[in-house]
Amino acid sequence: MTTPAVPAPRIPEAVHRRRWAILGVLMLSLLIVVLDNSILNVAIKTISTPAPTGLGATQSELEWAINAYTLVFAGLLFSAGLLGDRLGRKKVLLGGLFVFGVGSALAASSGTPVELISFRAVMGLGAAFVMPATLAVLMNVFERDEQPKAIGIWAGGVGLAIAIGPITGGVLLDHFWWGSVFLINVPIVILALGLMVWLVPDSRDPKPGRIDPVGVVLSVIGLVLLVYGIIKGGQLADFTDPTVLATIGAGLAVLVGFVVFEKRSSHPSIDVTYFKDKVFSAAISAIALVFFALMGVTFFAVFYTQSVRGYSPLQTGLLMLPLAVAQLVFAPRARLVVDRFGNKATTTGGMLLIAAMLAAFAVLEADTPIWILEVIFFLMGTGMAHIMTPTSVVIMQALPREKAGSASALSNTFRQVGGALGIAVLGSVLSAAYRSGIEDKLPAAARHSAGESIEATLGFAAKLGPKGEALVGPANDAFLHAMHVTALCGAGVALVGAVVVGLFLPGRTPAPEEKEAELVGADN
Repeated sequence: MTTPAVPAPRIPEAVHRRRWAILGVLMLSLLIVVLDNSILNVAIKTISTPAPTGLGATQSELEWAINAYTLVFAGLLFSAGLLGDRLGRKKVLLGGLFVFGVGSALAASSGTPVELISFRAVMGLGAAFVMPATLAVLMNVFERDEQPKAIGIWAGGVGLAIAIGPITGGVLLDHFWWGSVFLINVPIVILALGLMVWLVPDSRDPKPGRIDPVGVVLSVIGLVLLVYGIIKGGQLADFTDPTVLATIGAGLAVLVGFVVFEKRSSHPSIDVTYFKDKVFSAAISAIALVFFALMGVTFFAVFYTQSVRGYSPLQTGLLMLPLAVAQLVFAPRARLVVDRFGNKATTTGGMLLIAAMLAAFAVLEADTPIWILEVIFFLMGTGMAHIMTPTSVVIMQALPREKAGSASALSNTFRQVGGALGIAVLGSVLSAAYRSGIEDKLPAAARHSAGESIEATLGFAAKLGPKGEALVGPANDAFLHAMHVTALCGAGVALVGAVVVGLFLPGRTPAPEEKEAELVGADN
């Protein structure tokens, strides 16, 4: 009688031993990509201040400083994931980090808003190659049974970055010039590069097939046109503008062409039949919808705390700490909730909690006790942790591990497009509602420029001297009304997400002992 062979682990023993150290390096790489956006949110007000304190950036230029990064990032994520699967994820990670570090150093030395926007695009190029590769490497250094725990810690790293970002930004802005919020990335990049060369193994798809250049080009053009149209619509606060409609329509048409081409191709970049899996599609949709709601709301939360409540950048960063702490605490533990209640209940509950907290923004006023905002932020972070971890696990385990880069890229692409849509659509709702509330309080000649945002109104009021003080109260009132309207729109989007995951995500998987008990019962 021959003894059956024990199946060999798929991860080499040397890699398995250092898997947690590798996860730490991956989180450090992820940290700077997420840190950068959360730092910038706190620095927005400072950068809008005239030189020498800031760059005197307009509301439109500020949006482009954020969106240039998002546009390049979202447009190239999918292609970056494919290249990682083909060329090797470690090589792609190292190259992406290097470009991100160079872009950060250049952004710190920007002399004009246009330069800042350009160098932010370079940073987006580097980040596009970092983000999908971190999750793809993770899937190739952990065995399947440990992947949910590792992904939970990875998602908690996002929470850590969100926590560190605003506080770091606030400290830097209190002591240094605005460019320091970008320069801080450079030493982190150097440390991450060194550790990555030393610790992280390379991995790739052993059977990548032929290159699909047409598919890659179509995906980049389609995503860039779609995101650009969304951003432009948000800037103009008018999604019926012919340019906006034409750009979004062209983007959607190219993406439809991409799907048709991939279905017919003998060597597609991505097997689009994956989207026939309702669970996979629902998980990706949930990520897009939650980031739509969250990015749109956190964008105006900074103006609420700084412009209406008068808090400094550092204080604003500290106020956002509960959002990040909740993610850091609950993301690694969300898998335990999934084990107990299942993906459907956990993720639906998270979505409903997010919707309730977004709606709670509609009750905030200029004199609301600040602890109420802290509770809202903490519960938002809790909801997000119970959405991100389960959906990320579902997405990453739905595709073969050889395609980990593509799976991660798809997840991140939908997240970025959802976030860009959130800032653009909810930003335009905020802008339109604010303008309608303040226009009749402004002189006719200044209505267009001074009515663009609360910062523009307060800047105009400051130029008027004592006479301008009469505009501060109406500006705050108009902003609060606009914030309430926008928050309720975000809550509606989160409710749609709750319905999607409630309908299509799987329920609780019986534990092995429960399955055994069921089988015994059936035999009896």
